[in-house]
Amino acid sequence: IGKRTPPPSAQEIYDKVVDLTEYAKRQRWWNRLFGKNSGPVAEKYSVATQIAIGGVSGWCAGYLFQKVGKVAATAVGGGLLLLQIANNSGYVQVDWKRVEKDVNKAKKQLKKGTDQAVPELNTFMEKSTEFVKKNIVVTGGFVGGFLLGLAS
Repeated sequence: IGKRTPPPSAQEIYDKVVDLTEYAKRQRWWNRLFGKNSGPVAEKYSVATQIAIGGVSGWCAGYLFQKVGKVAATAVGGGLLLLQIANNSGYVQVDWKRVEKDVNKAKKQLKKGTDQAVPELNTFMEKSTEFVKKNIVVTGGFVGGFLLGLAS
């Protein structure tokens, strides 16, 4: 009967993961997808720690988003329902011409605001993309945790 080999130590596993990470960073597809200087800002933490940090923070954000979303939807829906009941009962009279005028005015102001905000939005998107590329492990954990938080 053959001898059993002992399981690898934690240090051996860590060294293999680090070697695999470095190998992936040297590949052309990795550089095209994430850039040459990609890698987590928090490289002092292990991959498992980064996933755990991202997952826990994502779950908290998803859970809060779910709860706040339900409260907001209930408040808006209830408010609209009460307004409709009040309108049908004669308590409220709506001046539809004034509403139309105000909506058109708001549309014009929004159009002006979006034309001015486009450069700022592009800068924000570039910074966000760079952050995700540099912190791909934490971001992946966050997204997974966020989805679990929404589902719970």
